[in-house]
Amino acid sequence: MNTQVTIIGAGLGGLTLARVLHVHGIPATVYEAEASPAARTQGGMLDIHDYNGQLALEAAGLTEEFRNLILEGREATRILERDGTVLLDEPDDGTGARPEVQRGELRQVLLDSLPEGTVRWGHKVSGVRTLGDGRHEVTFANGDSVATSLLVGADGAWSRVRSLLSDATPEYVGTSFVETYLFDSDTRHPDSAKAVGGGALFSLEPGKGIQAHRESGGNLHTYVVLSKPQEWFAGIDFTDAAASTTRIAAEFDGWAPELTALITDGETPPVLRPINTLPTGHRWDRVPGVTLLGDAAHLCVPNGEGANLAMFDAAELGKAIAAHPGDVEAALAVYEQALFPRSAEAATEAARDFDLCFGEETPHSLVKLLTGQA
Repeated sequence: MNTQVTIIGAGLGGLTLARVLHVHGIPATVYEAEASPAARTQGGMLDIHDYNGQLALEAAGLTEEFRNLILEGREATRILERDGTVLLDEPDDGTGARPEVQRGELRQVLLDSLPEGTVRWGHKVSGVRTLGDGRHEVTFANGDSVATSLLVGADGAWSRVRSLLSDATPEYVGTSFVETYLFDSDTRHPDSAKAVGGGALFSLEPGKGIQAHRESGGNLHTYVVLSKPQEWFAGIDFTDAAASTTRIAAEFDGWAPELTALITDGETPPVLRPINTLPTGHRWDRVPGVTLLGDAAHLCVPNGEGANLAMFDAAELGKAIAAHPGDVEAALAVYEQALFPRSAEAATEAARDFDLCFGEETPHSLVKLLTGQA
């Protein structure tokens, strides 16, 4: 089958699609804005779920490679009060269905599984347009362009491809994360390392919180949560690491020092991550020759499902294309018919989980969620 699939975005979703297509003998080219695989760090830990992400990796023929990446013990969870009192301490007993891996390592496994030249780096999309007869043209900031009969937007929250299908744009939900890292924590930051434990830490109050996750090498990845308007964050100069750290830490005055040290001892400049979403139930009318997956299709608040859903979307799309040789429209119709209700359900569940984590009843609502009482 000679269908040439053009994929925009070399995140986990775009790469999974390229890999599943490759398994079925279907060529694809992935265009990525970043200059190389090492252009930036690829985020932190991912829990890969047995009902979506793991199924996608199975379809990609990469289950064994995935298993080799699993970091034992990282499914452990601790919930602490602001004074350090332990509300929940669940160890990782090895029986969980959501093993943790490093996002960057998983991405590298996908890259290594593709034929050389599949990913074209340094191709930032500058425009997309319809040519007719199900064909589209993508132009890039470097002057290149490509015309294709099957275009897939795997280009994330601020997808350029989405404009071919929908007028929807992400909107701020009123909460932002601020990220930083502590390195070699067991030696250099033992009190914070003990507070975090072997996996994930949550210390939350309505409107604010400190989360952290133990990554490989004893590194702690901190996500500070603040429900503030964007104007509040705009008043902070994040190019001044010391000043911005001090300003964020001031919101947690009086909290246990082992918790606030996850902010003040940060060894990387704090990075602001505003939380944006597309409308729940976002969908579009069938447009010949183009579709979306992952955050480009159904950006929602974080609850551990985003990467899993992107990979699952990709695997389902790849299988649909393989099952309808020579009939792109039939493949896209089958894919989207399942995508829309699946993503609407996931977005509804994500919003519920987000409220249980960061809403008016936290942290007790989060304890109930994690112990199956919610």
